[in-house]
This record gives sequence, C-alpha cells and structure tokens, in this order.
Amino acid sequence: MSTPSKMGAGNSAGPLLPGIARGLSLAAAPTFAVMAALSASDPAADMICSMGGMPMHGASAFSGMAAMYGLMSLFHVGPWLRLMGGEGGFRRS
Repeated sequence: MSTPSKMGAGNSAGPLLPGIARGLSLAAAPTFAVMAALSASDPAADMICSMGGMPMHGASAFSGMAAMYGLMSLFHVGPWLRLMGGEGGFRRS
C-alpha cells in the first residue's frame, strides 16, 4: 500500500487548488477596497466600531472600519503587484 507524497495526489480536485488559491488571493485587495469605500460612505456602517454605538463627533470618514479595510486592502495588494510586474502570478513547485 503506497501513500501519496503530495497533498491532492490521486484526488481530482488537486489540480484545481492552485487556481482557486490564486483567484482568492487576487480577490482580497479589491474586496477590501470596496468594503472601505462602503464603510466610509455610510456612517451607520461604522456604528459597531464607535464607543457604545454612538457616532464619534468630529471623526473623519476614514476612521474605524474604513481605515481597517483600507489597510487590509494595501496588505493584500502583493499578488496584484506580482501579476502586473510580469511575474505571471505564482510559481508552481
């Protein structure tokens, strides 16, 4: 009895997993950017992050959740930079 040495070997879903992973990594940055724009445009969306459910007076539109989503979008832009840089995405091992 032999055991497959690689994860997904002998499994029909094995070849699909790298494509799915690449798609998810490319979807992260735009998704977080849209979420940042939506939470910046709707003050009610930021209610969960303000103290006691009361909106913070004098707070900028880019505080709370909008800032967090903006930062998350920046942190997940790496796959897009690799794609635009001509690397062609991820290397297969």
